[in-house]
Amino acid sequence: MPAKSEVIVLIGPMGVGKTTVGRKLAKSLKLPFQDTDAIIARNHGPIPEIFSNLGEDEFRKFEEAALLEALGDPGVVATGGGAVLSALNREKLKAVTVVYLSTNGRHIASRLRGGKRPLVKNGAEDWKRIYNERKPTYESVADLQIDTSGQSLATTVAEIKKRLEL
Repeated sequence: MPAKSEVIVLIGPMGVGKTTVGRKLAKSLKLPFQDTDAIIARNHGPIPEIFSNLGEDEFRKFEEAALLEALGDPGVVATGGGAVLSALNREKLKAVTVVYLSTNGRHIASRLRGGKRPLVKNGAEDWKRIYNERKPTYESVADLQIDTSGQSLATTVAEIKKRLEL
């Protein structure tokens, strides 16, 4: 596995912008970008179908494999919101730089509308419950936390780079 400083992993709740921030951060650092949800979809099909046909437990196994694949090379990695639920994933994340993108959640309802996120069938209500359950885990896994609330994409990326001294 590459050195801790060579891999930056973004964690945080669904809808916070891990993929968008990750792409922009990777581009600005001239590093490859990987998204664990995209790896899962490429290898196993659409995530909503995985949840409905195989269940969340099977999805989490796919997620562990996708994270291991993504951590194999230097770059920026965006994870799914629940990637930190796995003890195996939390252990793997100790070897890399982990950035927790936090939020006050005010913008989330608009991001969830019309989406196909299997765990938020009740929209923002489900999202809040899940985020509150996972927040202590995000905090315990992260090397640093960036509050994305009310910040532009460029400001978030600049803050990550500054705090990581990149």
